[in-house]
Amino acid sequence: MAQRLGLLLVLLCVCPPHPLDGVPYEDDSPPPEDSTIQFPEVEDGECVFPFWYKNQLFYDCIKYGMRHKWCSLNKTFEGHWKYCSETDFAPCVFPFWYERLIYWECTGDGDDFGRKWCSLTKNYNKDRAWKYC
Repeated sequence: MAQRLGLLLVLLCVCPPHPLDGVPYEDDSPPPEDSTIQFPEVEDGECVFPFWYKNQLFYDCIKYGMRHKWCSLNKTFEGHWKYCSETDFAPCVFPFWYERLIYWECTGDGDDFGRKWCSLTKNYNKDRAWKYC
C-alpha cells in the first residue's frame, strides 16, 4: 500500500494538472457534467460581461478551473475564452445602489476592514457583483 501511495505521489509531482482542466466543450447538445475538452486560448478576443458558465452568471474574470483568471468571449460560454489582462477586468459601475444609498465612487462601507470596493452593476443589492478598487 505504501509503495502504491509513493508511486501515486511521484506521478502527481511529475504530471501537474493542465491549466485548462475543467473547461467544458459545448456543441449543439450540452455535454455530460464531467466531460471536458481543452481549447487553445483566443488572444485577440474581447471579454463579454456578464457571461454564463456552468449555470452561473459572472460579471468579471474568473479563476474557475484554471490557474489564472479568464473570461468568456461569448454571453454564454461556448469554448471561446482568453486569459484576462489588466485591461480585461470588468470596470466599476457608477453610480450604484448599496443598501439604501447611491455611491458615485468606491466605498469602504460594509467591508470589515474598510477596504474600498465598488459594484460591477448598477444595483449591488440585487446582483451582489463587486470587486475591490
